[in-house]
Amino acid sequence: MISTDKQFDEFISEHRWAVLTTNGKRGPSSSVVAYARARDELVISTPGPAFKARSIEAQPMVNLCIISNQEPFNFVAVQGEAYVLRDNIEEDTIRVFENITGSGYERPENLPEWLEAQDRVIIRIKPTHVHGVIR
Repeated sequence: MISTDKQFDEFISEHRWAVLTTNGKRGPSSSVVAYARARDELVISTPGPAFKARSIEAQPMVNLCIISNQEPFNFVAVQGEAYVLRDNIEEDTIRVFENITGSGYERPENLPEWLEAQDRVIIRIKPTHVHGVIR
């Protein structure tokens, strides 16, 4: 479980979009990301040169605010320590693509080639605190 609150844990499993906030030299920076659950951690696929990956390597504490797609815009925020994986990332990348099925993003035919061409990495988040509002 990511959260001891069953309602929060289910919300995390049922959704796919979130706002990731990292901390850089100039302060916090946020971006919308697709994520997936990998047991008790969360995974995000992103280009390696992206600011979010670079900032995590310098300051690993992050906040991932998972949001619903409609009003009343419930959310669950997951704070935790993140780390960047550059090798053996196919399984986690597949998790993300499976979680966004039907959203217009399709898994590339030759995933290993795509990962290399896109210089993709996986951000893994180990949750330390979970809170939110579900109405």
